[in-house]
Amino acid sequence: NSMALLGVPSKLLHEAEGHVITCEMDTGEMYRGMLVEAEENMNCQMSDVTVTFRDGRVAHLENIFLRGSKARFFILPDMLKNAPMFKRTTGTKGLGMGRGKTMMHRGRGGFRGGRGGGGGSRGGGGGGRGGGRGGGRGGY
Repeated sequence: NSMALLGVPSKLLHEAEGHVITCEMDTGEMYRGMLVEAEENMNCQMSDVTVTFRDGRVAHLENIFLRGSKARFFILPDMLKNAPMFKRTTGTKGLGMGRGKTMMHRGRGGFRGGRGGGGGSRGGGGGGRGGGRGGGRGGY
């Protein structure tokens, strides 16, 4: 399944197919129109496009193909906030970036004066004053 290998941004762009999006390119031009097709590399085919140039001039294009690597950002429809890829998967991964370190220290019980063993950001062995997930609660 090739979709499984894609990152969230390109999956999200795929979800926007058939909807009106805006894309700003490295050159500063803004393209707003219906996304016909999005590729894995973020190349986009759009139709019924309004292009706004850097100097403010506006033109209408029937079809355009934009190179993904030259896109600065995309503005997608609000309804894609409810796209399935944002639903939290149950327990397959850790708690994402930014939580790992605190969980690791806590798991070892280092800051809470315990002998909590194991630990790590994904739970792990016990021992001492409650190791493992969020362990090391004893002490104090």
